[in-house]
Amino acid sequence: MDLTATLKQAGGILKTSKFWIELLIMTVGMMVTACAVYYFLVPSKLIIGTISGLSIVLSGVSEQLFGVALPVSTVIFVINAILLVLAYFLIGKEFGIKTVYTALILGPMMRVLETYFPYENFIREGGSIPSVMGDIWFDLCCFVLLLSAAQTVLFKINASTGGLDILAKIVNKYLHFDIGASVSVAGAVICCTAFAINPFHMVVIGLIGTWINGLVIDYFTAGLNNKKRVCIISSQHERLRDFIVNDLVRGVTLYEVTGGYSNQKKTEIEVLLNKDEFTRLMKLIEEENIDAFVTAGNVSEVYGLWAGKNSKQRRKI
Repeated sequence: MDLTATLKQAGGILKTSKFWIELLIMTVGMMVTACAVYYFLVPSKLIIGTISGLSIVLSGVSEQLFGVALPVSTVIFVINAILLVLAYFLIGKEFGIKTVYTALILGPMMRVLETYFPYENFIREGGSIPSVMGDIWFDLCCFVLLLSAAQTVLFKINASTGGLDILAKIVNKYLHFDIGASVSVAGAVICCTAFAINPFHMVVIGLIGTWINGLVIDYFTAGLNNKKRVCIISSQHERLRDFIVNDLVRGVTLYEVTGGYSNQKKTEIEVLLNKDEFTRLMKLIEEENIDAFVTAGNVSEVYGLWAGKNSKQRRKI
């Protein structure tokens, strides 16, 4: 009975558009990640604080010890497989299941790039260190921007690029660090392993890249999650309340306030809106010439009943 119910539930999930949209997002995100690692880290052996960076170190160590370098894609696959077990039990089934897909396709994607589009075809000549962009700092910037964008989008749908993201998510969940700080702390430890194959200045560059990666993730995440805390004082507060509740389908809080200059009692509306909803509200105020005093500030995180899924459920009702 349990197996039948599970299969029925899985079949229902496969029929939803949400599943296929998220699958596409995860696939594209991981292809971007694979390209970032293979073309901007592997040629120069630049070690950023990621599992991919650790895999490059282990590949280099195996070459020093045994004369044979293990393929970076293979090492990534093995490490991610181990970390996936931790993700499933410590973070949650949804995160773990999604990360199974993203983590396990990274290695094969890099293998495809190694076979059909080797980085040797794109290396700039003349540099002391092999580099696709011709400069190690340009490689660093390209890698950080691509990886941070992919990580942010995947975190948004409760997935990850695997590897270090799993460790960062664990730290974020149990120690309540910002996700960017979690990535930086875990990454710094991995960066230090680069002493096994790289000179000191390359390790320092890797540490700088790891720190920047954490900052960029926080920046991208804040941009995706930002909401507007809007406060409005208007004599037409009932019209605004009606629009917010029935058209925008958002809850509002009403306060009775007293003007310090006029000593008149008025009603203040407070509401949290996303950017599109805020634009619609301001458009209404402009089109209907509503006399209103409006202040708005950014809110980076919202918890509780505001969540978008609750709004969608209310729309259906």
